[in-house]
Amino acid sequence: MKTDTSEKDLETTFNEKGELISPVLAEGVKNFLIDIDGTICDDIPNEEPERMGTCMPYPDALRIVNKWHAEGHIITFFTSRTESHREVTEMWLKKHDFKWHAMLMGKPRGGNYHWIDNHIVKATRFKGKFTDLVVKNHDVEVFKD
Repeated sequence: MKTDTSEKDLETTFNEKGELISPVLAEGVKNFLIDIDGTICDDIPNEEPERMGTCMPYPDALRIVNKWHAEGHIITFFTSRTESHREVTEMWLKKHDFKWHAMLMGKPRGGNYHWIDNHIVKATRFKGKFTDLVVKNHDVEVFKD
């Protein structure tokens, strides 16, 4: 089910000069950006759109995504599928009872991503098993001071 992010989930935040800055999620609320193909279902290339409506979701992905949604986290699907695939994608998500808030189409295709943002970004690589997340410490690349 597609719903909008609730205003209560966002806190108005100001910088040290009193200027309004981007909203911050309420304490404990996570903002999940989740890929579709190869993450919550088999990898369906954009060049084979006829397969998009018939593939099956990974059961653990469906269970965990809906659990996170029920816990109040924000679920946004971020996919390399094109805007022309939005309707079949939304129908597929509804058919399989995924709960989500938004969907971003046109994610860059291919290999490695290096995300640069003015907000804290956490990344988890899907390696074939969708489960709850645990905290592990790893080295990360950061901008030089």
